[in-house]
Amino acid sequence: MIPRVAMRRRSAEVAPSEPTEKGNGKNQTNRICVLVALSLVFWALLLYFHFVVIGSNSIEKQIQLQPSYAQSQPSSVSLRVDKFPLEPHRVPSKPPKEPLLAFDEPPLIPPAPVAISTSTFEHPRIAEKEEFPFVRALKTSDNKSDPCGGKYIYVHDLPSRFNEDMLRDCKKLSLWTNMCKFTTNAGLGPPLENVEGVFSDEGWYATNQFTVDVIFSNRMKQYKCLTNDSSLAAAIFVPFYAGFDIARYLWGYNISTRDAASLELVDWLMKRPEWEIMRGKDHFLVAGRITWDFRRLSEEETDWGNKLLFLPAAKNMSMLVVESSPWNANDFGIPYPTYFHPAKDSEVFEWQERMRNLERKWLFSFAGAPRPDNPKSIRGQIIDQCRNSKVGKLLECDFGESKCHAPSSIMQMFQGSLFCLQPQGDSYTRRSAFDSMLAGCIPVFFHPGSAYTQYTWHLPKNYTTYSVFIPEDDIRKRNMSIEERLLQIPPEQVKIMRENVINLIPGLIYADPRSELETLKDAFDVSVQAVIDKVTRLRKNMIEGRTEYDNFVEENSWKYALLEEGQREAGGHVWDPFFSKPKPGEDSSSDGSGGTTISADAAKNSWKSEQRDKTQ
Repeated sequence: MIPRVAMRRRSAEVAPSEPTEKGNGKNQTNRICVLVALSLVFWALLLYFHFVVIGSNSIEKQIQLQPSYAQSQPSSVSLRVDKFPLEPHRVPSKPPKEPLLAFDEPPLIPPAPVAISTSTFEHPRIAEKEEFPFVRALKTSDNKSDPCGGKYIYVHDLPSRFNEDMLRDCKKLSLWTNMCKFTTNAGLGPPLENVEGVFSDEGWYATNQFTVDVIFSNRMKQYKCLTNDSSLAAAIFVPFYAGFDIARYLWGYNISTRDAASLELVDWLMKRPEWEIMRGKDHFLVAGRITWDFRRLSEEETDWGNKLLFLPAAKNMSMLVVESSPWNANDFGIPYPTYFHPAKDSEVFEWQERMRNLERKWLFSFAGAPRPDNPKSIRGQIIDQCRNSKVGKLLECDFGESKCHAPSSIMQMFQGSLFCLQPQGDSYTRRSAFDSMLAGCIPVFFHPGSAYTQYTWHLPKNYTTYSVFIPEDDIRKRNMSIEERLLQIPPEQVKIMRENVINLIPGLIYADPRSELETLKDAFDVSVQAVIDKVTRLRKNMIEGRTEYDNFVEENSWKYALLEEGQREAGGHVWDPFFSKPKPGEDSSSDGSGGTTISADAAKNSWKSEQRDKTQ
């Protein structure tokens, strides 16, 4: 049994390896099947790579092309990508204490490009706001712990030829007046002695009416919020003595000499990086003269003044002058300097209280000279009414009358008067208006350009609260009695108006530049804040993509400051006849409706008055 089983095993082990015809057919069939399967797999893989992998790559390429398409569109994506490349940025371990970003470094941006692109498309103004380099200055006002937030001023360090050199050569500042004594005491001039008891014992100076350039610049040196970082500045001050510059060359010099410093100044400014931020629209300067000295209309040698305010760069800046143009948008009226320059608040309070308690025996008064060469002037009629009234006081300023030019005589008359008459002088405005209000005297104006459209930063819009307005034609054509008109005002109303005038005094005077008022805001403070407000509004409007007014017309500039809150367009105004601008070839000495002396004639007449003052 055992050998049979062993034999069977060996047979079973050897049997598969024995060749037979049937077994060979099966092997060939299997090989063919394997080859077919391999071929199918190969073609399947080939088709897969062609349609799936390459197809997906083309889709990715299409996706990558989308940003370049977006860049060609008017969106803010390209601005953001170009300025802030999408590269890995450092992530601080702790957030910075100050949210302000320095504009010389890129901000911290999340690395995900999709998030940035999406947010930019959904909120295009976010990227636009970040593009304005003055955003940092605007954000300083958000820091409530910083008393200077939103108030910083950057002062250009001009070459000395634009300011201090003029003072060193002060004898050439006026053809008829030695201005050297008037530039002493930081521009206040020599002190006034209180011999007649008209002034206070402290704070009074023989100040020349054309020295605001120096007074303002010296006050700026004491400004609490000066900065050396222009990116923080709410406004930028240019300490150019524009008034002194033109005063040197008005008589006997050609237009090239008159224009030289102005052209050099704008060339210097335009090369500064600070200028590029807003093209000069955040810059301001001060000139202690009337605007017409800086608005020469032609290149004729016989034409008056220089062309500073007509230079393209200067049109962007704000120029503060003692008399502005009603038809231009780049100048703003600030008060003439008076004789009072207090060093501390108490001096102002004491003066105000003294003005409240004065006995005023004259109903009205006038200090001035006639204008016989100007047929439109009403000064002659005003002088006649003063002479013929028992309650009127006249201080004539014609040749031979020296008292008119003595500060004590002028102030004494104003202090004894309820009302002070302020007709136009050689131009719209007069220093006398501010001297009279300093004395607590209610001003009477005859042209809106003498105060109401000029000093909108410093005087209330509602002029009836502090003054009386009598149109020139009421005097010129109807010969209205000034005495009767003023007597119609109830005594109680007169008292209220006088109190309003006395309350205005701090904002109409320039404090001593060598000291500092504690709580009161003087004319300098009011002016600087007004400039800051103007620049801030402009910056915010630029960010929001809007304008301050609708359909702005520069020739109607005088109207815009009179608009009420929320008004955006200047329409017709009751004072339009007073400001009908003369057309070329017309008599520029007046308009056809009780107008005004303007431009070169006004400026020349102003200088004639200065010559007369020197003669006396």
